[in-house]
Amino acid sequence: MPAPERIPSRSLTGTELVALLAEGELTVLGQIRGASNAVLYCTVSRDGEEAACVYKPVAGEQPLWDFPDGTLAAREVAAYEISEATGWGLVPPTVLRDGPYGEGMCQLWIDAEPRGEEGDEDDGAAEPPLLALVEDEEPGEGWKAVAQAEVGGGRTALLVHADDARLRRLAVLDAVINNGDRKGGHLLPAPGGRLYGIDHGVTFNADDKLRTLLWGWAGEPLTAEAVEVVERLGTELAPGTPLVTRLGELITEVEIEALRGRVAGLRATGRHPEPSGQWPSIPWPPV
Repeated sequence: MPAPERIPSRSLTGTELVALLAEGELTVLGQIRGASNAVLYCTVSRDGEEAACVYKPVAGEQPLWDFPDGTLAAREVAAYEISEATGWGLVPPTVLRDGPYGEGMCQLWIDAEPRGEEGDEDDGAAEPPLLALVEDEEPGEGWKAVAQAEVGGGRTALLVHADDARLRRLAVLDAVINNGDRKGGHLLPAPGGRLYGIDHGVTFNADDKLRTLLWGWAGEPLTAEAVEVVERLGTELAPGTPLVTRLGELITEVEIEALRGRVAGLRATGRHPEPSGQWPSIPWPPV
């Protein structure tokens, strides 16, 4: 499907974008293939404003044995709420609303910048790569090691990701929301140097489910900025706060309590989490 311009007709504020997504008229233009659940490409319009968006109806979700409660759509919205609470704005505006196929998640479509290959950093024509496979035993300057990967023919290569402050913020967000599926294809560099993460349906499990390609900082101290963010999250997740009230409409009380526990753990250690060893730490497929 060709990607039309996905920017609204004027520069809308975050609050205006959320209102447009929540209240505008949804028009389904097509289905995005290759996803395990229904993902529909739409436009949303209201009062002369229009934007492209993704609509994921609950009716199109496949049940998951380890997520017996709630919906993927609601967890996507909960991830947006936490992203906004961090102040980092890492998740595109996302709402839960009714649509042509019933209730579902509606999220602003992001036009991702083209990504280059390793070695293209000085090209200037594309966003520098965020992930790469290298034959060296250690990552080069500007890269963080993730894991050894099979590349066929009995050969292995080192999977690395960029030592990028935007990715590091996303790694902290994933630790907070317990993201079980941070793949390379879920990273969207956007115009203006922004980076977004998408596809957050497999999040907020009460058990440790963190699976990600962003393990390069595992065990390292959080940045001063991240420490400040998790401290603030700890306050905003206290019972009865506006954030907890909104989350209570999206995820269960058990999941909210586990969320508080993960934030408390980050505050106590001051470090990025490490793989638990009790659950596969890398999503499959990784892209």
